[in-house]
Amino acid sequence: MSIEMKTQLGVVDVSKDVVATIAGGAAVDCYGIVGMASQKQIKDGITDLLGKENFRRGVVIREIDKEIHIDMYIIVSYGTKISEVAYNVQTKVKYQLEQMLGLDVDSVNIFVQGVRVTNP
Repeated sequence: MSIEMKTQLGVVDVSKDVVATIAGGAAVDCYGIVGMASQKQIKDGITDLLGKENFRRGVVIREIDKEIHIDMYIIVSYGTKISEVAYNVQTKVKYQLEQMLGLDVDSVNIFVQGVRVTNP
């Protein structure tokens, strides 16, 4: 599966895995994020931190009527304001995808899967 972008010089196909990896990397760089959680483990009630090589497992890319929607499953640090962390993730992911790929993202939905105490 890929996302098709049309330019004046032709068509560019970008894999959804690439988009998910870029989005996951941008999210983890935000203050207050401990890591990404796998969206498939929600049913079990288990939220494991994903390593750097598995960021895309915590991101779901949906394409509906040529609109791009991104769902992100994150784990936040204890003591941070969750609404501010979620807003920062939304804006950074949207900005990074626009700058790196020229991709216009319609929505970035944040699902907080847990709160963890981080070691100082």
